[in-house]
Amino acid sequence: MLIWILGLACMSFSGCDDDKQDPIQEIEEELSLEASPLSLSFPAEGSVKDVSISSNGQWQIDFSDVDWARPNISSGQGNATVKITADSNSELVSRNATMKIKAKGIEALELKIEQAAGIEPDIESDVFEYDAYIEPDNTDMRDLTSLELSSLMGVGWNLGNSLEAIIVNDGVFSGGENSWGNPSTSKALIDAVKAAGFDNIRIPVSWSHKLADKENMLISLKWLQRVEEVINYALDNDMYVMINMHWDGGWMNSPLYVNQIAINTRLATLWEQIACYFRDYDDRLLFAGTNEVLLEGNYGNPTAENLAVQNSFNQTFVTTVRATGGRNHYRHLVVQGFNTNITHTYNGFVMPEDEVENRLMAEVHYYDPYEFALKEDTPNDTQWGEPFAGGDVTNWGQEAWVNEAFGMMKQKFVDNGIPVILGEYGAIHRSSLTGEDYDLHKAAREYYLEYVTRAAKQNGIIPVYWDNGHAGNNGFALFNRSTGAVVDQEALDAIMRAGAID
Repeated sequence: MLIWILGLACMSFSGCDDDKQDPIQEIEEELSLEASPLSLSFPAEGSVKDVSISSNGQWQIDFSDVDWARPNISSGQGNATVKITADSNSELVSRNATMKIKAKGIEALELKIEQAAGIEPDIESDVFEYDAYIEPDNTDMRDLTSLELSSLMGVGWNLGNSLEAIIVNDGVFSGGENSWGNPSTSKALIDAVKAAGFDNIRIPVSWSHKLADKENMLISLKWLQRVEEVINYALDNDMYVMINMHWDGGWMNSPLYVNQIAINTRLATLWEQIACYFRDYDDRLLFAGTNEVLLEGNYGNPTAENLAVQNSFNQTFVTTVRATGGRNHYRHLVVQGFNTNITHTYNGFVMPEDEVENRLMAEVHYYDPYEFALKEDTPNDTQWGEPFAGGDVTNWGQEAWVNEAFGMMKQKFVDNGIPVILGEYGAIHRSSLTGEDYDLHKAAREYYLEYVTRAAKQNGIIPVYWDNGHAGNNGFALFNRSTGAVVDQEALDAIMRAGAID
């Protein structure tokens, strides 16, 4: 009887084990990661090749051990086509490396890359042959002092991280225009810079990675021609152009007596070639001797020795350029203070002797306060200036210091007939901030750019904004380097508002 009752109960209720169904469970999709191809072969001159990545999750490319090739994007989610750029190989041996494509929980894929050996240059065909001296020629060199010329230069822009891109590996210099992530400079870009309102352009250049004859420090003719091509983009827009010898691998950053002769010899050898190649250009082209020369890694106060040796670099530059004759006899030249620091320049700069009167300019840079303008890691300052007092603002480097610093340059140089080029200035765009934090930072940064630009102009200083081409977080870009499109209109407007003053 008991068995029969239990049987009825099982027929009456759906909760019995015989009829019970398992609950539906969601099946978690297995993570996948594929890439094709997994081997790339690049020619010696470098190129760009595509790799297709397929995934249903997040992935990243680890290329930390590769210094001659890089992806245009290093992380993503889902499917993507990644462009791998390889620099030109200046060494006479082939090279190879491995990039790892990773996703959580999946064995990393290895992307093998190789590049053909560089070809030994034909020195006879790739070296600029020139007369070291020709008679002075003032054709198209207007009878203007440097101070008078500077009043025509307006507001400037830097083609940063392009022609000065250089890679140093165990003392070997290599790399090229694309080595720091920017595309090759186009006329469309420079046309856009001019259309935006800039009247001068500073073109930082490295030379030591482009030598046809390393033993004799002879610059490749092809590299001189490429620099000339970019210069002409600007001159065709009736812009003033400054070219320099930028960091160039750091060989100048040892201003000590023990190194003075060797550095000055190398400086003279390179500048003689540069000056002679560009000797026939008119006075819209200016030469700037160096960049931010300091004792490598030491950002403290320079010693008397450091100042004396660095001042000798300026003298070597001026003497070398003048000795080439032609229009260079009359060319306007730009010389730098120690590390282009305003205080060090005010205290320790000595104007070089020059056989031509009133054709020299001094150059300094401005990134104060460091906590706002350059410092990426925390703690840092996201805001600047009196309108943002009480916020995330440091207690130094505010408006009063801008006025004092630029006033020092006016009093020592401008008032004595020597124009000052503010060869670099700016502040990083902390675009990773969100909400009100970002809104306040954006407004403060635009206020900073307008204030610094205006203060420079008011003190007779020529402001030249630093643009490194990076439009992402902590970048300086005003323009898309590939298209010329403006990517930070409000920052550009701030500069132009201030630059419009007389």
